[in-house]
Amino acid sequence: AGITHQLPQIMGVDGAGEVVALVGDEPLLRVGQPVVLHPGIGCGRCEFCLRGDDVLCTTMKLLGEHRDGTFAEFVSLPARNVFARPPGLDAAQAAALGVNHLTAWRMLFTQARLQAHETVLVFGIGGGVSLAALQLAKAAGARVLVTSRDAGKLQQALALGADGAVHSATQDIARGVLDLTGGRGVDVVIENVGAAVWSAALKSLVRGGRLVTCGATSGDQPGADLRRLFIRQLRVMGSTLGTLAEFGDLLQFVARHRLQPVIDSRHALGEAHAALSRLESGHQFGKVALTID
Repeated sequence: AGITHQLPQIMGVDGAGEVVALVGDEPLLRVGQPVVLHPGIGCGRCEFCLRGDDVLCTTMKLLGEHRDGTFAEFVSLPARNVFARPPGLDAAQAAALGVNHLTAWRMLFTQARLQAHETVLVFGIGGGVSLAALQLAKAAGARVLVTSRDAGKLQQALALGADGAVHSATQDIARGVLDLTGGRGVDVVIENVGAAVWSAALKSLVRGGRLVTCGATSGDQPGADLRRLFIRQLRVMGSTLGTLAEFGDLLQFVARHRLQPVIDSRHALGEAHAALSRLESGHQFGKVALTID
């Protein structure tokens, strides 16, 4: 709701590549430099941009949504949205950081203020933001529990470092989480599923716990469970993408921890339909990438 597109529209939100041209005096970038893109173009003038909350810009324009995106040989955008690529990452891995990891970064560290001694529950492991949250929270020293309806994805997540898993197709999620935490519950829930898991998400939290949501793929009108919310003094926060400053912090963190985003598959630009079908299937584990020569 509320999303309007002007057609024709080049798709693609996240991207990475090399600088081919610069306009004006630009001290931080050079032609030929490997870079990664922040896909949210703020106006720079509204009250939110002026205070550094550019992700809340009143006229935010996203690549691939409000202006032409990254399924293309060339992309033009303000220099402030272009960042040096972390060493050791190829273009597909770097591109994954611009949406998945940035969204998870803001959820974990800006909104939830996750601490190293805490436990996080991440719903729907295998999806991009969920995998990013697992990687970032583990690198920060937290304990991470994951859920999925797919037992194979849970095994892959455990191999990536998850500390516990709940198979939501066969287990009661909240009961499974309480078993894994000795009856206590988790400090933070990272969630983008919405109505189907909302009740379980709230029941999985310790008293005073924090839930951060960035999506509602199964519906956006769950029961609020207000009595649980106020008696247990839970906090519920929404989050989307992240600021330019947060992206800079994330890229430094990724370089310091040598973090490598998970790539499910790589497709040539001419195979875009197959790549989108792979996403639609729900079988992917990590990022489905388009490579453009």
